[in-house]
Amino acid sequence: MFTRFFYLLRERGLEISLDEWMLLLEGMKKGLHHSSFSGFYDLCRLILIKSEADYDRFDQVFLEFFQGVIEAGPLPELPEEFLKWLATPAEEMKEIDRSFDQLLNESMEELVKALQERIGEQKEEHHGGSYWIGTQGTSRFGNGGWHPGGIRIGGESRYRTAALVAQERKFRDFRKDHTLDIRQFQMAFRMLKQMSVQMDLSEKELDLDATIASTCDHGGILQVKYRTPRKNAVKVLMLMDSGGSMDYHTSLCSMLFRAATQSNHFKELHTFYFHNCIYEDLYTDPTLSYDSRISTEWVLQNFDSDYRVIIVGDAMMNEMELMGRRYDWYRGTSKESGMQWLQRFLNRYPRVIWLNPEPRPEHMNYWTRTYLQLAEIFPMYHLSIEGLEQGMRKLMVRR
Repeated sequence: MFTRFFYLLRERGLEISLDEWMLLLEGMKKGLHHSSFSGFYDLCRLILIKSEADYDRFDQVFLEFFQGVIEAGPLPELPEEFLKWLATPAEEMKEIDRSFDQLLNESMEELVKALQERIGEQKEEHHGGSYWIGTQGTSRFGNGGWHPGGIRIGGESRYRTAALVAQERKFRDFRKDHTLDIRQFQMAFRMLKQMSVQMDLSEKELDLDATIASTCDHGGILQVKYRTPRKNAVKVLMLMDSGGSMDYHTSLCSMLFRAATQSNHFKELHTFYFHNCIYEDLYTDPTLSYDSRISTEWVLQNFDSDYRVIIVGDAMMNEMELMGRRYDWYRGTSKESGMQWLQRFLNRYPRVIWLNPEPRPEHMNYWTRTYLQLAEIFPMYHLSIEGLEQGMRKLMVRR
């Protein structure tokens, strides 16, 4: 059944095993799809798709294969003025008369065609009628009213009678080249948990499963087994650029910070902030207030080389901020350049990555010069699902 659909899924790059396909057929045999296309779709996605990143690709293949069966044709684009009308209904109307002498029995194609005709005919806002696109009333098109089998446009579902919902996308876009939300950050950080190791400790704990198995193997004679406690050994040092051009990415960086701090995948997590580039001072607060200042030298001395370092920033600044030696007017001496401080982190920590919210520029110009220079010496990854996963894998091994 649907053998061509199975081969099309695999042809489009989805890794569907024969066992998974047989499980799907077994589920259909048991009626788990409830004899409906939407139920079949849900069952297919539940059994066959193992990663949220493949949801969009599956949607596309499903539509490609069943296009002639489930698609009534694309809904027409609605003029902006229509959307404004539908978003601002008139005052609340009286109870709607839901009785119909004869319920319309239109196909999806006929319903969409009627909507297209109505868009061409309608010239003004309507509320409460039975023919035009509007709110309330008993028209087949609009929102807030009641009709058995119309098209809801805008508004919220009240009676769940709409056959179609215009401009609705049922599933989110989980493609791997898109930026992340907090849950996806947490899923990526979970990869670091794989770095938990069996700590070489003198303390042992009772291994209950091994004790039971060994006792059974020895005919019921008690065989007590112990194991080394499993500890989470992942220690992370996160350095985040704050202010300036990074203001455009505040929401994304905030999600990264919350995902990291709420995660239980790290033994230790320490977060510090800088502006544009790391110099002699870091900050414990993203406002970079004077009171939150802490010596970068102190950080290097007090956090050993076992820490994984994640630098977050757009890497774009005036080239002098990166390469130029800074002058201490108070002491009358020159300081190390930003590049020298960054190099010290590379020398100190064998596992360092740079997460960049900006895509890699194709050409070098005034502002992208430092991006490309830093990308040559740091493993730099884009803040997307795919980029973060690659970065986590990089943190699992030493250079």
